[in-house]
Amino acid sequence: MPHIIVKIVSGKSEQQKCSLSQAITKRVTNILGYGKDAASVAFEEVAAKDWMDQVFEPEIQGKQKTLYKKPGYDSL
Repeated sequence: MPHIIVKIVSGKSEQQKCSLSQAITKRVTNILGYGKDAASVAFEEVAAKDWMDQVFEPEIQGKQKTLYKKPGYDSL
């Protein structure tokens, strides 16, 4: 049962988050062979000024071995 946490810079609309959640659910369940009710998606909003400290350093730089898609930036 996948639970996907999307860390995102604050400011996206509810419609954008709902659309992204639906797209993620559709792709994840299709690829992994689950029914749509098996997945859950959460959003954790982070202020842009806090992105480096709260997301980039601990979650991206600090977990390089677990990343399957790395960002195209080293810092903002």
